[in-house]
Amino acid sequence: MMSFMLLRLSSRSRLGLASCFRVRKLTRSPGASQCRASGPVSVCLLSRYSTQSANTDLSVCYRYGRPVLSVPLPSRGEVCLFSIRPMLMTAGCFIRDIQAEDPGADAVVLLNADGNRVSSTTLMDTVLDSDFQLIINNTSYNVHVPGRESHEHVTGLDDMKSVVQMLHAALHMPQHQLTTHTQLLQQLDDLTQRLAPMEKDRARLMSEAASKASMVGWAGLAYLSLQGGFLAYLTWYVFAWDVMEPVTYFLTYSSSMMFFGYYILTKQDCMLPDVRDRQSLHNFYKKAKIDKFNIDEYNRLKDQLAEVENDLKRLQKPIRLQQPLEQLQST
Repeated sequence: MMSFMLLRLSSRSRLGLASCFRVRKLTRSPGASQCRASGPVSVCLLSRYSTQSANTDLSVCYRYGRPVLSVPLPSRGEVCLFSIRPMLMTAGCFIRDIQAEDPGADAVVLLNADGNRVSSTTLMDTVLDSDFQLIINNTSYNVHVPGRESHEHVTGLDDMKSVVQMLHAALHMPQHQLTTHTQLLQQLDDLTQRLAPMEKDRARLMSEAASKASMVGWAGLAYLSLQGGFLAYLTWYVFAWDVMEPVTYFLTYSSSMMFFGYYILTKQDCMLPDVRDRQSLHNFYKKAKIDKFNIDEYNRLKDQLAEVENDLKRLQKPIRLQQPLEQLQST
């Protein structure tokens, strides 16, 4: 006995949906001219993608100027809010966020309004131009996107801050930061190499200037020692104290006038450490002029080096990009 089945496919199978049909099994006996139905048989056609219509549709809402989509998670049975960055996020990133939140979401697909699948490299800004379809496992959701002209008006201070942060994130891309970091490192290395020989010359000149300032200090001590010895000799061996008393008074008064003159000229108190540093700096400039050491060029390179180091600090810690330079120097 020969048997066969007749199947009639539904047009719904073109979208990869599961379809089930009931057919009758027809049998024909040898020598018979007609077929008779022997009983109903159920046949199911399974496809790779099987979807079911969701009970409720989804809608994109805007909070602080950023689109937010509430997506039901299949495994956890709860609704999760996903924040979308239209200019920085692609469809693939959005799908990975859903799968990272719920590992049970094995198959996540985005379809546009025409029913075509959206590639993973398409920006979400393009996807949000019109309504689209979100398929998670075997469940399909129709996502409604409000028109661009119906977005919330950015009038509050929080909305303005959110927009500024979005623009900041869009302008300071990681690749741009990496390029800037490389350029700053090259500038830092170039400035360090140019300053290396000048630092050696400066250290040598400073050492010589400090030695000469120390010699001046020792010379002052020797002068005061000789002066005291000479006054003692005149007091005990040549003249009497009645004669030398006015002399010592005028010497002391002259020393006071000398210290006051130092304050008039330098606008500083006559403190011995400050006097020594001032004399050392004076000797340094004098020797630098003799050795033709370019102090202006050295100071300019040092300023550039400090600026590059501050830029590196601000770039390595993006949270400090908005801080003023005075706070960076204090920290």
